[in-house]
Amino acid sequence: MCGIVAYTGAQEAYPILLRGLKRVEYRGYDSCGVALPHSERVQVYKDLGAVDTLKGTPDGIQGNTGIAHTRWATVGEPSQANAHPHSDCTRRIAIVHNGDIDNFLDLKQELQDQGHSFSSQTDSEVIAHLIEREYDGDLKAAVTKATARLEGSYAIAVVAAGFPGVVVMRKDSPLVLGLGNGENLAASDAPALLERTKRVVYLEDGDLAVLRPESVELWRNGAQVELTVQEVAWNVTELDRAGYPHFMLKEIHEQPRVIRDTLAGRISLTDPRATLPIAAHKAPSRVIFIGCGTSYHAALTGQYFFSQVSPLPVNAYVASEFDPAPGTLRDTWVVALSQSGETADTINAIRKARTAGAWTVAVTNVMSSSITRATDDVFYMQAGPEVSVAATKTFMAQLVAVYLLAMHLAPRSTALAELVGELRAMPSKVQRLINAESQIKALAAKLTRYDHMFLIARGINVPMALEGALKLKEVAYLHAEGFAAGELKHGPFALLGLNTPVIAMAPHDGQYPRMLTAIKEIKARGAPVTAIAFQDDTELERFVDDVLHIPVAHPLFAPWLNTVALQLLSYSIAELRGLPIDKPRHLAKSVTVF
Repeated sequence: MCGIVAYTGAQEAYPILLRGLKRVEYRGYDSCGVALPHSERVQVYKDLGAVDTLKGTPDGIQGNTGIAHTRWATVGEPSQANAHPHSDCTRRIAIVHNGDIDNFLDLKQELQDQGHSFSSQTDSEVIAHLIEREYDGDLKAAVTKATARLEGSYAIAVVAAGFPGVVVMRKDSPLVLGLGNGENLAASDAPALLERTKRVVYLEDGDLAVLRPESVELWRNGAQVELTVQEVAWNVTELDRAGYPHFMLKEIHEQPRVIRDTLAGRISLTDPRATLPIAAHKAPSRVIFIGCGTSYHAALTGQYFFSQVSPLPVNAYVASEFDPAPGTLRDTWVVALSQSGETADTINAIRKARTAGAWTVAVTNVMSSSITRATDDVFYMQAGPEVSVAATKTFMAQLVAVYLLAMHLAPRSTALAELVGELRAMPSKVQRLINAESQIKALAAKLTRYDHMFLIARGINVPMALEGALKLKEVAYLHAEGFAAGELKHGPFALLGLNTPVIAMAPHDGQYPRMLTAIKEIKARGAPVTAIAFQDDTELERFVDDVLHIPVAHPLFAPWLNTVALQLLSYSIAELRGLPIDKPRHLAKSVTVF
């Protein structure tokens, strides 16, 4: 949550900061602001709303050093007063903060008792006043002393009047440095830096850095250390919409390429199993998948797929609810799914898993993200940057990853060889479905008038019912619920009627006859039914109102096609409703707080 950008160099900082903020706006857009230090005071300009509210240079906002922030509200409602940056009493210091300060009420009372005056409801403002109290001209020392009093999580950037640079520090919230030519930057995500540089340094917990135009100094555990510089593989052009009206649509269309790139080098013509770089580790006696939101739905799909190809016991857990007892996970692999690699609940669950004796693997899209340092090994997806808040191509990459992991651990068999062949065919089948999006738009036009919807499936497609419902909630603001089809009779039937359409995923598999029964029962209650079925299915049309056809595939790969169909349907309904598709209200791309 919340996006941070900092700059110091020879250029005017304000436009650079705004462009950086646009790159991390998916982290929060309740409010935003910028602070630039002058010789006597720090000039702060902030407002309620998205980054575009700051366009145009206001009087006095000039200088070559500054910090900026886009907020996702946690403590304190969205308002101009609660927007960052926050200043101290003297207006000589300003900070931006991502995270949560657990003991801020005690600190605030202590500071107020000492005469400090607060102007916001946020937990973040206490940081500015703590630094003010400790500041005697040495900003690094003041930040070090102030942060020693903080309990909770933080990534902060600090500027002070008369100080030619920026001090940054992190604990349990991401922060990355960008090394430029005569300029240096910091941000909560690497995309904010790519317009200026691809050379980055990922900070560890407890790291403090001092950025000046010509130098970066890094301290760890009180000692100065050398910088470990990495090159970002992404290009700034990947962060543009490339002619698409929204990032979400662009990212849906990128999925055939994502599948190919994630498969590259991991399947062969001769070995029916997948080959992964984690092959040297001891084989597990059990596998556990963990994730949050969309990543949890990928975890559930992995559980179903594993059960069909491998004798290993496999379970999926919501990361925030995963709490194993110490010593109970020996000989267990815990596989954590996190697009950003910064999901706080998932990182916390991984730490618990390691304490319980598990060997841990991260499946993530972001090089050197926090989760990669918390796990024993990493499976990098090859999705490229995803800008839209609603996960689409990264969810597909997670599906590829969990399938590959299952096929890596499964025993060789003729059935496995058939699945490898289907893997190779999936990019073209997904492309064929995307090419038929006009059919999906026509269906969206029928469904956009409804405010409530059910999605049902059986077996391996149940997670797609959950994921499809989530997409409809996220981008179309439509109340949608996903269910295993057999569960409708246990309560939700009471809500069925003419104004409660049902989307039924019914690929021709072993569950097909029971899905037909469920569809007939729903139609008997008067609810409109749309089926998602294979192209060669001619039977369903007799029982439903509409059929959305997807390419014929092995039934275990139906989830890949179902999710693309539901992504396009959610997008099209949201577009017809005129909603802010890439930046849904109240949501942020990366959930870095508990």
